[in-house]
Amino acid sequence: MTALAASPMTDTNLEVDKLTYEIFSILETKFLFGYDNPAKLFNNSPAPPVKSPHHRRAGAAGKVRVLSIDGGGSTDGILAGVSLSHLEARLRLKSGDPDARVADFFDVAAGSGAGGILASLLFTRGKKDGRPIMTADEALQFLIKNRRKLMTSCGSGGILRRIFRPAASSERVFRRAFGEATLKDTLKAVLIPCYDLATRAPFVFSRADAVETDGYDFAMREVCAATVADPTVAGAAEMRSVDRRTRIVAVDGGVAMNNPTAAAITHVLNNKQEFPFCDGVEDLLVVSLGNGESASVAARRADPTMSPASAFLKIAGDGASDMVDQAVSMAFGETMQSNYVRIQASGFMMNNMNGRDNVEMAEEMLKQRNVESVLFRGKKIVEKTNFDKLEIFAGELVKEQERRKSSILPVVVLKQASPRTSSATHSTISSC
Repeated sequence: MTALAASPMTDTNLEVDKLTYEIFSILETKFLFGYDNPAKLFNNSPAPPVKSPHHRRAGAAGKVRVLSIDGGGSTDGILAGVSLSHLEARLRLKSGDPDARVADFFDVAAGSGAGGILASLLFTRGKKDGRPIMTADEALQFLIKNRRKLMTSCGSGGILRRIFRPAASSERVFRRAFGEATLKDTLKAVLIPCYDLATRAPFVFSRADAVETDGYDFAMREVCAATVADPTVAGAAEMRSVDRRTRIVAVDGGVAMNNPTAAAITHVLNNKQEFPFCDGVEDLLVVSLGNGESASVAARRADPTMSPASAFLKIAGDGASDMVDQAVSMAFGETMQSNYVRIQASGFMMNNMNGRDNVEMAEEMLKQRNVESVLFRGKKIVEKTNFDKLEIFAGELVKEQERRKSSILPVVVLKQASPRTSSATHSTISSC
């Protein structure tokens, strides 16, 4: 398995570069230059006559709410976990519902690596009451408790610890959390990437695909194992779909897309069946959670046995995440302040800390004022802290939730899976 994981790295880079280029090309062409006709993006077909700007007021049906969570970064997902815990607390306070969950206020969740684990824990339906299997605080505690079993970047022990980390141990952790739940059991649209060594191409686990056919439905425990599998050691995760027809040999989602925000946005804009009235970024509310810089140089000094390949992948993931944030910020343009928020921090390493110290450090990171992309003006340091931005956006999410209670038009028409004995599907209007 080691040779299998290491051999296609050159092809991997080419495939990831191609995927990144295609996503950015669509974002740039569609938003920066005003091309809102899909035909114009991919061929030279004549564009239809320009409609009156009043043909449909932007956001008339409401805004689609997107949550995107980066791969582990220097905090192994702890920064995003603390951000989500704080966000959920503010949503409960502002909505007046003491049992409100993050999943109640988002329509789409995308997560890579540790972010994919968090998204899965917060958006998978529990058997008993149909609510998410964990609260944001419980998901954070799950990540803290199991970091050393799930993340190869944390702790000491070098290459020996990474090689001898038993796969069965992480499999048991995920099985206890998710049981037999599959992608069909997620509450909202979910997107979790990995890189498939079998096809040498990125692969995105998607609820929308899973409800169409069992060939794209996978156990959630295996989805999580796939998105955190270490590509530099014997850590590739081999799995099959529930109907056994689709085979995946997966490695870390950060190889394909460490920051899945752009992929989540394009998924919404090109999925008219589930999001019929979403025509552009003005119809979106997007929360993108970073997990700190990878700090690969410092990590390698602390752990001299870290391979150059591991360090390179972390650095590449950082660069790709920043590029996605830059592209998305430019795409939102003047609506960025109201429709898009990016939470990110720098300057901290958490590898050898206990859970309480990790949380305290993440809270310090949320007090930072960070740089923000400005259309055609580079970047600037913003006045608001990460905490401030989460507080403001929590209010916007609650406003959208309240607005939907009196709306006639559905914002989301979520695909619903038929019983697993049948491959047929149907659509129903989401209550959210």
